[in-house]
Amino acid sequence: MTQPGIDRGDVSESSSGPLVLGIETSCDETGIGIVRGRVPGASGPRGRHTLLSNTIASSMDEHARFGGVVPEVAARAHLEALQPAIEHAVAEAGIRLSDVDAVAVTSGPGLAGALMVGVGAAKALAVSLGTPLYAVNHLVGHIAADVLDADAPPLEYPTVALLVSGGHTSLLLVRDLTRDVELLGETIDDAAGEAFDKVARLLGLPYPGGPEIDRAAAEGDPEAIRFPRGLSRASDMAKHRYDFSFSGLKTAVARWVEQQEAAGAAVPVADVAAGFREAVVDVLVTKALDACAQHGVPRLLLGGGVIANRRLREVALARAEAAGVTVRIPPLRLCTDNGAMIAALAAELIAEGRAPSTLEFGADSTLPVTQIQVAPRAVVEAR
Repeated sequence: MTQPGIDRGDVSESSSGPLVLGIETSCDETGIGIVRGRVPGASGPRGRHTLLSNTIASSMDEHARFGGVVPEVAARAHLEALQPAIEHAVAEAGIRLSDVDAVAVTSGPGLAGALMVGVGAAKALAVSLGTPLYAVNHLVGHIAADVLDADAPPLEYPTVALLVSGGHTSLLLVRDLTRDVELLGETIDDAAGEAFDKVARLLGLPYPGGPEIDRAAAEGDPEAIRFPRGLSRASDMAKHRYDFSFSGLKTAVARWVEQQEAAGAAVPVADVAAGFREAVVDVLVTKALDACAQHGVPRLLLGGGVIANRRLREVALARAEAAGVTVRIPPLRLCTDNGAMIAALAAELIAEGRAPSTLEFGADSTLPVTQIQVAPRAVVEAR
C-alpha cells in the first residue's frame, strides 16, 4: 500500500520550517498540536520548533463516575472530539488545514481502542491532504515536549528521563531523541498515577486522585506514617533496580485505613495522603538519581502528567542539586498527554531527514519505547 505524498519525497525544507499537525489519543485526552518545525542548520527562531497550538479535549469528567478511565468511553469521546479539536487548533494557529506539511500520530502505547481512533483519523487526514505521515511513540513524545520550551537550552545527550503518568511509569536512557532511547525500568504493576487514583478512592477523595492527594497532603505530616517503598530493598537490586511497583504500597495504605476503622478511630486523611505521597516520590526520585549515577549522566528530564505533583518536583530538584544533577521539566501544560509533543517529535524526525511512515501500521497498545517511529518508509522498503 502506498500513501499519496510519500513517493514525491520527504517534507521539503522551507525558509520557515514545516507545519506539523500532531494527533494524540492514547488515553482519555484528545490532543491536537500544531508545531512549526525548525529549519536544519538555522540559528535563532528558525533553529527552534515553534508551538502554534496545543488543543486538548479531555473526557475526564465522563470517567469520574467510574473512578477511572473506561476504554470504551474514551474511544467514543475521541470520535466525538477529534473534528472540533482539529478545527480549533487550526484556527488558533492561524493557518488553513491545507497549509499542513505533515501529519503525526501516536501509534502506541496506550488503550487499543483509543489509539485506533487517532490512527484512523491521521491516515485519513494525511491521504486527503497528500502529506507525509509520521507514526510515533507516545512515551518518546513526552520527552519531545521538552524541545518546545522556548526558554530552555537545547536538550543534551545522554539524559535520563523519568516519565510518570496515569498509565505509565518509565525510566529511560535517552542517547538521541530520534534514534536511541533505552528502557531502563518500568512499573511491573500499577503506574504511579493509578496508585494515586486508587488511594484517593480509599480515602474518599474524588477522581482524579493526583490533585486531590496533593491538596490533602499539604495539610498532613509526611513523617507521621511511613509506608513501604516498593522494589527498594537490597534483594531487589539485581532484577528490579530501575523498576517500580506501587501495588504493595496501595495495599499497605488500605490495610492501615482498615485497621483504623476497625478500631473505631478516625482516619487522618491528610497524614495518610502525605505519607503515601512521600513514599511514591521517594521511590521515583531515588531510582531516577541512581540511574543517573550508574550511567554517569548528570541530567534528568521529568515528564508525564504526575509531574504536576508539587512535592515530586520539590524533592527531585532538591535531591538532584545535592547530587550534582541538572533537572529539566517541560512546561507543565505540555506534561500531560497532548498532540503538541507528538507534532514536536515528528518535527525532530523531519529535521533529521527521516523518511515518513507508510500506511502499514496500526494501533499498538504495547509499543516498546525503543521503537521511536513506526513503519518508516526506508525500513519497510528495505525488506
